[in-house]
Amino acid sequence: MLARAVRSGLAESYHDGAIAVFDEAGSILLEVGDIDRPYFFRSAIKPFQATISLEAGADLNREQTALAAASHGGQPVHRAVVGSILAGAGLDESALRCPADWPLSPSAHQQLIAGGATAPQPIYHNCSGKHAAALAACVAAGWPTGMYAEPDHPYQVRVRELVSELTGEEVGPVGVDGCGFPTLRGTTRGLARAFTRLAFDDRFRPVRDAMMAMPALTSDTDRPEAALMQWVPATVKGGAVACAGVAVTGRLGLAAKCWDGSNQALYVGVIEALDRLGILEPVARQGLAPHARPELLGGGAPVGRLEPALP
Repeated sequence: MLARAVRSGLAESYHDGAIAVFDEAGSILLEVGDIDRPYFFRSAIKPFQATISLEAGADLNREQTALAAASHGGQPVHRAVVGSILAGAGLDESALRCPADWPLSPSAHQQLIAGGATAPQPIYHNCSGKHAAALAACVAAGWPTGMYAEPDHPYQVRVRELVSELTGEEVGPVGVDGCGFPTLRGTTRGLARAFTRLAFDDRFRPVRDAMMAMPALTSDTDRPEAALMQWVPATVKGGAVACAGVAVTGRLGLAAKCWDGSNQALYVGVIEALDRLGILEPVARQGLAPHARPELLGGGAPVGRLEPALP
């Protein structure tokens, strides 16, 4: 159990899930729920996809690297950096294979509409940074760009090999993510192993440092991932349908999944786990309070909270 919603003194819903935490030696520090139940990792593996883009030769600066690992909000700065990745590879937005979409951020969406935008675009998609970095990698490595999202493309094969190595699991069969990329399956145990490597290995330093330095590029300012990276020396990446990995640099790797898909409940559990493990300083505990115990409203006023329910 990760969290429960308590309204007017009564628990009205419960959110089941799994959490696994490992140290550098591979010893498990915390285990909650069924950590061996498989699911798709979705965007939680973007730090490793960004690593493959860099290792294949994509020439990305720190801002661009952060966007390569992002599920961004579609703010103007996000779109500008994605455009710069494409331009640096001699490409434009027409090369993107992610579907047309509106920004994740409601404010960014509203700004576009107010500015006269009439249709969604691929560059607005929250995964466009990952796609742009993959295209830059393809250009650098001499791989075909037209089919870069196909599972048998050299880029995707390298991603699959890396994630399998890091998780210690067979990450197939491959599914299709919302952005059209292959999505890999595995377990909370495996994802925690991968994020432990992210926390310790120099191989991942460029991506780790970029994400930690620029959380508002990697996520968006009002999301729990950005808040955690603001208050904790960690790399945090969430995935759709409520999964996430946390790499606390030099300390531990954590993965979590909320089975009913509640992202709020997921991060209630994640923050509680980090607090139990002694990661949160008092100032971080205070700064993360809105995500650690989100308020429930009734008639426009607070009447309860989503509370941690780890055993």
